[in-house]
Amino acid sequence: MKYDLHTHTKYSSDGVLEPENIVKAAKKKGLSGIAITDHDTIRGYLKVKKYETQDFKVICGSEISTERGEVIGLFISSEIKSTTFQEVVEEVKEQDGIVVLPHPFDDVRRTGIYPEKGDIKLIDCVETFNSRCLRQKYNDKAAQFAGENGLSMAAGSDAHFAREVGKAGIITPQDNIRDALIKGDLNVFGEKTSIVNLVLTKMVKTWRTSGWGK
Repeated sequence: MKYDLHTHTKYSSDGVLEPENIVKAAKKKGLSGIAITDHDTIRGYLKVKKYETQDFKVICGSEISTERGEVIGLFISSEIKSTTFQEVVEEVKEQDGIVVLPHPFDDVRRTGIYPEKGDIKLIDCVETFNSRCLRQKYNDKAAQFAGENGLSMAAGSDAHFAREVGKAGIITPQDNIRDALIKGDLNVFGEKTSIVNLVLTKMVKTWRTSGWGK
């Protein structure tokens, strides 16, 4: 089973991918499924879910903004309304979801959380490979933190464009992806995206937030 656990559709403020196109891109890359992790919403997941088949699964997720940085909730069932780190974690857990720290230690984007020892008991997984981390040392530091603290690994492309889908993720022999993540029964794979994609994403977000895209 091969999954990309971090992708964005047009329902993210900086995304452009149509639900049908993100599935097409994922299947073209030979993925068994994807997690839709749009910023602060599950609307994208609800649209992509329509394209799920017996051979291609779609995980409900969201990349939630908090006062400390972003948190991904996977296997959630409804919108996360909270905005503080502690409350977001609690809300994800209440939905029997998995708490993932995306791109921690990334000094370039500055949207990742810098985990502390007190956070270990709240976290299920650390994203140890994110294709949009410009410097490999950020992914390496995340992997080191996960290893030193007995936390499971996760990985994803952080795709905002079709060409990025499937650039990173996990491979596991298990059919139950949730169990694989909790137990750490997986391997991480990944390659870097082009800096051009990051620049284009900034342009999309500026276009959207300025009102020009309305």
